[in-house]
Amino acid sequence: MAGYHVFPGGTIDSEDTAIDTWTPHIDINLEQIERHLGNGRLSHTDLIGFGIAAIRETLEECGVLLAIGKSKSARDYTRMALKRLEKELPKTWFQDRIIQENWTLSFSRLYRWSHWITPEQMQNRYDTRFFVAQMPDNQSCLPDDHETHQGLWLTPRAALEQNLAEAIALSPPTLATLAQLMAFETGAALLQALPDRNWGDPITPRVTRTPDGPVILEPWDPFYDTVDEIHIQDSSKKVLEPGTWFSRIWRDGNTWKPIGI
Repeated sequence: MAGYHVFPGGTIDSEDTAIDTWTPHIDINLEQIERHLGNGRLSHTDLIGFGIAAIRETLEECGVLLAIGKSKSARDYTRMALKRLEKELPKTWFQDRIIQENWTLSFSRLYRWSHWITPEQMQNRYDTRFFVAQMPDNQSCLPDDHETHQGLWLTPRAALEQNLAEAIALSPPTLATLAQLMAFETGAALLQALPDRNWGDPITPRVTRTPDGPVILEPWDPFYDTVDEIHIQDSSKKVLEPGTWFSRIWRDGNTWKPIGI
């Protein structure tokens, strides 16, 4: 997703799944983690790996640490945010730091949102879980200027509007997620709904080629299961305004834009 605005995230490292190492440094136990983040099919190793990776990557890319610690001050959080900017850190730096400084990772702040799998037509494919977490008090985001070169706080509507105006470029999963988030008028309404939300079925879009360029069909598109290539044209005339639900995303140059049927 080079060049696109996306949510912080990354791959699960082997160190992220070390259950015995991590559980003493997580704010809820394995049974609670299963209820809070599981779906009956994910193993404890999977759940620990996804949660650790989400917290680690949020720190590495944004400088925000979803963790608490006895007698920790704002200076301690700042030190962690600055530490991740050092060059040539060992792969285990995050694990080492959490253990040595006795941090407790806030799995209870993570909530399930969605499960995406890259289309089969793509060369590089990923199996990704999207979480929602409330921003902690007294911390601020700062891109690491290595993996992330710009960070923005935007409402879902503003982000979708700026994407259409080609002021920023959003990835297709980001577009769909922001459209889903627009259903909530306030952050409080979103937080109230999160405990009852599950992962849902995996979302595996399909890519089809058109005279106007690639079009992504989401699983809820009425022609998603069509065997042959479907006929799509005049995509530029079908671009939808933010707030309109969509099942197709058209790549207009370097910008992905939702379009109607």
